[in-house]
This record gives sequence, C-alpha cells and structure tokens, in this order.
Amino acid sequence: MPRYDMFLVLKSMQRPETAATLRRIVENLFEHGAMVRSMENLGERRLPYAISKHGSRHKHGGYFAIDFYSSPTILKNVLDNLERDIDVLRPTIVKNNTERPPKQCHGVHEKDPWKIN
Repeated sequence: MPRYDMFLVLKSMQRPETAATLRRIVENLFEHGAMVRSMENLGERRLPYAISKHGSRHKHGGYFAIDFYSSPTILKNVLDNLERDIDVLRPTIVKNNTERPPKQCHGVHEKDPWKIN
C-alpha cells in the first residue's frame, strides 16, 4: 500500500473536543482499511485568512498531520467524509514518496577545473 500524509486544519476547540474529532478521523481511516503510522500536532494558530465553513467564519485553527498507509481507492471516500465533518476546515491528502531510494552521488572529479597548476 502507498504511504500518504493527511494535513488537517480543525476549527479552534477545547482539548477534549479536538481529541474526539481526531479519534473520529482515525477510526474512519481504520474502517476503510488504512494503517496509521503517526499523528502530529502542529499547533494552533491564526489562519492566514478567514475560512467560512458550515455557516461559520473561522479565524483560528489547529493544524495536524497524519501519516498513514492506504489503498488509493479509498482516498476519495475519506476526503468526502472529511469535507462533511463540521469540525474540519481544510483536509488535504498528499502521497508521501520518502520510500524511494536516494540518488547516488557520483563523487568528486579528481581534476579540479578551477585549480591552476
């Protein structure tokens, strides 16, 4: 299964409500067969611009990142559920390509073109 990163902006809430929202999101991923590797709280901050969502204007939000493995076929359903969630302001899923082998360095040439003999 490919690896993905989900970036979320949640509306500003108290810690118990935020935890319940994240639990709901992760359970949704599990129901669709995804395997969550990690979740990171990136902090709460003022949004770069006001976001109108579900009849409210939001100026502050909590930023979160979730790293998971999943089949590509479920991503559309997961994003549809996140768009309908009243606590999620902006969901984004991107493919994580960190498992590609790094490019090999071909080394330094023995003769330096800038060196004067």
